Amino acid sequence: MSDTHRHDAVADAVAAGDLDRLVRLVGGLCSAREWDEVVRLRDRCRDALERGLQLWPAAEFAEYRLALEAPARYAGPVVVEGAGRFALGPLWEVAASTHEWSELAPHVPPGPARAMAAHERVVRGEDLSGDDTVDHRVLDLPGVLQSWEPRYQVAVFRADTADFPAPPPPRFAPLRGLTAGVPLEDEESTEALFDLARVWVEHSNGSCGVAAVEGSAESALAAVADGEVAAVEVSASDALAHMAWAAAGGGAYGRRRGTPAGRFAAWWATAAMAGLDWPPDPDTLGSAAAGLRWLMWEPRRAVEGWRLHLAIEHPAEGIAWAVSAEDHRRDEDEPGSPQTA
Repeated sequence: MSDTHRHDAVADAVAAGDLDRLVRLVGGLCSAREWDEVVRLRDRCRDALERGLQLWPAAEFAEYRLALEAPARYAGPVVVEGAGRFALGPLWEVAASTHEWSELAPHVPPGPARAMAAHERVVRGEDLSGDDTVDHRVLDLPGVLQSWEPRYQVAVFRADTADFPAPPPPRFAPLRGLTAGVPLEDEESTEALFDLARVWVEHSNGSCGVAAVEGSAESALAAVADGEVAAVEVSASDALAHMAWAAAGGGAYGRRRGTPAGRFAAWWATAAMAGLDWPPDPDTLGSAAAGLRWLMWEPRRAVEGWRLHLAIEHPAEGIAWAVSAEDHRRDEDEPGSPQTA
C-alpha cells in the first residue's frame, strides 16, 4: 500500500467516523511496524473529537499498541498521567511490561506515570535504587525488591487480551471449632486491609469484610467467615504476594491499579499491623512481617472469581486481623458497597 493510499485510508475512515475500520487500520499498521503512521492515526482521531466525532476508542487502542509493541521512542511518550483510561491496563504498566527501563527512561516524560513505570520494572526484577531520575516518593518504596519479598505476579499484555495471573494457591486443610475473638478498635490496620480490595468493592460487584480482635488468627478469621472453612499457615512472603495481587487488580469491573500499587498496598497493610511508621525501614518491615503469623483460608462453599481470604496474628501483642474479600462477574448486579465486620 502506497503512503498516499494509506494516508487516504486513514483520512477516509476518520471523515466517515468508521471506528471499526480505524481499529483494523491500527492492527495493520502495527503488524507492518509503521509506528509513525500509528501516531498520525492517533492524532487524527483526537483531532476529530473537536468536530464531534467519537473516535477516542481508536486513539486509545493506537496508544495501547504503541506502549506494548513499538520501540521505546514511541512507547515512552504515551506514558503520561491519565492515558489508557479504558485500556487493558495502565499504559505505564503496559509499556514497562515489554521494555527495560534503560530503553524507556530517555523517552518517558516527568511525572507520576514515569515513576510508576519505573516501579513496574522494579517488580519485574530491575534494581533502580541508584537511579536519581526516578521519583521514588510517588510510592515511598525501595527501588529494588528486598530479599524477604516475593517475586510478584505480573501482568501479561497482548494486542487484544491480557492475563493477570494469581499466585499459586496453598493446600488447605479443614479448620473447625472456631470462636470469634473480642472485637478491637484498630482503624488504621482495618482500613489498610480493606484497601487491598477497595477497587473490587467501590468499582465492581465485590464485598470485603475486615475484623480486628483480641486473640489468635483463628479467632479473627471466625469474625469474618461465613460457614465452614479450610486454612493453612503461610510465610509472610506468600501472604504479601496474594495481598499485592489483590490490590493490583480491578476485580470483575474495576480499573486495574497495577502491580507496583499492589506492592505498596501490601507494604502499607503490613506496616500498619506491625505498628510501624510510614515509610518503614525495609529491613525492619521484613523482620516485623516474619514475626507475624499468617493464615490463608477459604470457605468450604464454592467461590468463583476474585478472592482474598487472609488472617494475621501479632503474637507479641495478642491481637489479630482477618479479611474476606470476593468479587465475581454477575451482569445483573450493580457495583457493590463497602462492608466491614
